[in-house]
Amino acid sequence: MRIDIITILPELMQSPFSASILKRAQEKGVVEIHFHNLRDYSTNKQKSIDDYQFGGGAGMVMMIEPIDLCITKLKAARNYDEVIYMTPDGETLNQGMANTLSLHENIIILCGHYKGVDQRVRDLFITKEISIGDFVLSGGELAANVLCDAVIRLIPGVLNDETSALTDSFQDDLLAPPVYTRPSDYNGNKVPDVLLSGNFPKIEQWREEQAYQRTKERRPDLLD
Repeated sequence: MRIDIITILPELMQSPFSASILKRAQEKGVVEIHFHNLRDYSTNKQKSIDDYQFGGGAGMVMMIEPIDLCITKLKAARNYDEVIYMTPDGETLNQGMANTLSLHENIIILCGHYKGVDQRVRDLFITKEISIGDFVLSGGELAANVLCDAVIRLIPGVLNDETSALTDSFQDDLLAPPVYTRPSDYNGNKVPDVLLSGNFPKIEQWREEQAYQRTKERRPDLLD
């Protein structure tokens, strides 16, 4: 997979991709990450990429021209499955969406700022708009990092145990069950006996029951 990220703050993007799973995914050649500084596509001397909004009002708006030039250049080199805009009013990211995106080959992610982008960008170039929640961030970079992490970890070859992601919360519309590790008895707090029994059918049954109960208590909306 190749992910091209369009941003005005590439330095804010780099750290999450320089450690842990996202770093290993790149080292294995499973994913390519490319950052594109939108100011490099500005056509004025000030390298500005925003302007006042028509009709008045507080807040600046990201201009269409630099975004058009950047996306057009990228599209001239390859086909993209999605051109994603990170925005608070987009579709809320969930596990199903991450699963679908992990099957793509090439993705562009545009990070918004200020009051957002000129609406014509959304009308002409964007194929999918994604939010990571009902709140507003200073820019789309952190949201793009969250999206990339959620997607990349699902790509075969990224995790050491490829079945691990299949048992995560939300994969089957349930929260994950409780998990335990050594010691089996810590100051009188014991691991459930079933997990030590070696009876794997019973263990799986226990996990399913626990997952359902936890979901019922914490996220009953997932059961509707």
